Amino acid sequence: QVRLGESGGGSVQAGESLRLSCEASDGYYYGSCDESWFRQAPEKERERVAGIDSDGTITYVNSVKGRFTISQGGTKRTLILKMNSLKPEDTAMYYCNFRCGRQDYWGRGTQVTVSS
Repeated sequence: QVRLGESGGGSVQAGESLRLSCEASDGYYYGSCDESWFRQAPEKERERVAGIDSDGTITYVNSVKGRFTISQGGTKRTLILKMNSLKPEDTAMYYCNFRCGRQDYWGRGTQVTVSS
């Protein structure tokens, strides 16, 4: 069973930075997984913010391009989201997602709040 745990959220001012980290449980091969960060703001649908597919393809939602950077640890057990130039509209609960074959795994989320 894959378990995901996020950390690094917090409350910041607009323009500041945060670094989110997602750690996956040991004992599993993650090389074939697509790994992503999603976010969900109150009364809004969950959206995929950034992802790294198993073939290494990286994608970002348009609203974060140039500000957010997604990366992985060497074993692909760790997924990082570096967020720069944060805006109030980035305020949301951020979730780590690993899609391994037909299985979707989610963390419990970490809250990011950006004030103007």
